[in-house]
Amino acid sequence: MWLIKTEEGAELPFMFRIVPGNTKTVGRATRADFIVDAAMVSRLHCRLTAGAAELEVVDLESTNGTFVNGQRIARGSLKAGDRLGVGRVELTISKS
Repeated sequence: MWLIKTEEGAELPFMFRIVPGNTKTVGRATRADFIVDAAMVSRLHCRLTAGAAELEVVDLESTNGTFVNGQRIARGSLKAGDRLGVGRVELTISKS
């Protein structure tokens, strides 16, 4: 299982879980699987697909971009310890 969460003490705390084989969307809209109601987050911001060894992230043409370890991406891979940026929210990736 993958854990995607903000750091301890974050102003806007978020934590999501995704198991290998699942695909989830991240965004501000109620139709997003993982709702991040924060500044600069698009209604449907990005899509996460969980594999056994990594998470694939795809930007869904968000206005402010999706970032992996500070680099703007259209598509990328995430591993434990990586940082995912959506809007002004930075999430850390871990595996349990």
